[in-house]
Amino acid sequence: MREAEQPARSKAPGSRTAAWAYVLCILPLGLLGLAASYARWVRPSGDEWCFLPVIREHGLPGMASRFYVHDNGRVMNGVLVWLYGRFGVAGHQWFAPLSTVFVGGILWVVMALALRRAAMTVPRGVPLLVASMVTVLFLLGSPNTYKTLYWPAASVSHTLPPVLACGAVIPFLLARSRRGRVFALTVGLVIGLCIGTMSEQTTVVVLVVLLACLALTIRTPDDPVRRRLRVWFAVGLAGTLAGALILFTSPGSRQRRARFGAGEGTSLISSDSLSGAARAFAHIMIDTLSTWQYLGAIAAGILLGLVMRGPAGAPPNPPRHPVLLVCAGVVTFLISGYLATLVAYPVFHAGVVASTRLWNDFLFLYIVLLTGLGMLLGQSLQGISAHRAVMGWAAVVMCAVTCIGLTPSLVHLGNQMRVRAHDWERQDAWIHAQVAQGARVVLYTPTPIAVMTEPFGNGKRSWVTTCVARYYDVKRVDYSPVLP
Repeated sequence: MREAEQPARSKAPGSRTAAWAYVLCILPLGLLGLAASYARWVRPSGDEWCFLPVIREHGLPGMASRFYVHDNGRVMNGVLVWLYGRFGVAGHQWFAPLSTVFVGGILWVVMALALRRAAMTVPRGVPLLVASMVTVLFLLGSPNTYKTLYWPAASVSHTLPPVLACGAVIPFLLARSRRGRVFALTVGLVIGLCIGTMSEQTTVVVLVVLLACLALTIRTPDDPVRRRLRVWFAVGLAGTLAGALILFTSPGSRQRRARFGAGEGTSLISSDSLSGAARAFAHIMIDTLSTWQYLGAIAAGILLGLVMRGPAGAPPNPPRHPVLLVCAGVVTFLISGYLATLVAYPVFHAGVVASTRLWNDFLFLYIVLLTGLGMLLGQSLQGISAHRAVMGWAAVVMCAVTCIGLTPSLVHLGNQMRVRAHDWERQDAWIHAQVAQGARVVLYTPTPIAVMTEPFGNGKRSWVTTCVARYYDVKRVDYSPVLP
């Protein structure tokens, strides 16, 4: 009887941890659910005014051609815009919930597979907790949540690409046979091409990360797994570089550089660009490092590290050179973040600091690295029983406080979106009624949200005004200070 009771007692701590993990998951998952529910108030704004008429009149070929030939060369970006834009307003509303599931699902699967591949075990619910916390911080901890999550045009360029790059590792973690490894290499190549034709900033980050990982594997003992890793990194580099070359040489990319004064007269390696990008990145770092909510990523990582177990339930062996790993992560982030800022600087100049959507390309890496740092801290505390309990409860409290702290701003944004949606629908119905009566010139009142570009947003015409006229199929729209 005593021998039968012993296994049950040994499993009890893990069962209790799993139960607490599932309970704690309610906070980040509930917050993400609330954010997804607000998506019903999303209405077209900014660039969507220009995309929707093209999709309506020319479909996928017209959208891909517009991006590649005229806008910026991001042909894969054009395909994704067509995927949600072809459904009109409904596509805009479904984008945020689906992208939330995509981000959280990718992180959850990657974490679960990475733990299994490393022969590590954790109580059930912990991977979901960590993945949901990282998702909350990435999507809702942004300086401008609307542009990160609810504005599809920005999300397909700066929010989804880094997560897609993370998801490229899934086939590699699943591969067990030669056919599986070939499939993983193919997926890595294709995703690299997609990243290269979606976002210049994410492309730079991916290239720096892959080069850093490749350099780290050279320092480790040579074995079949390391060799396969190096091949996978090399294929990813090749695919991403090929995609970047397609984008950079496209007519749309050349026109964009010329249009924003980033042609031959403005070089990435000029002293003005190098110093200006450095100042801009310093401002971004000050804002990022002072955002206390990102401590939630470290807390989630600590929880993961505290409950990790190696083979046969033994505490995991710590990394051979933890300080080297931390330093490598910091250097990789700083280099990739600065280069991503530098790539955007010739177009945005000092405005890159205010264009917070551009930060997402390297903020995802920042949050993941903070989580990894927390995991190393948690592992180091496993052998100190007294500190382990205190740190565990402190991490639980920090995760809860992070989610609670992000709630008021999300609710405030949701209220703003609801008001704008009602105003937008009211004006949209009125304009369609005017057009049905034969009007060729209609009045328009701006309905701004989250510093988005709106026709007559400052009382004057802007580049999007022409797109609104085309959307409603009228000759011109004029400014009206009062909604109809």
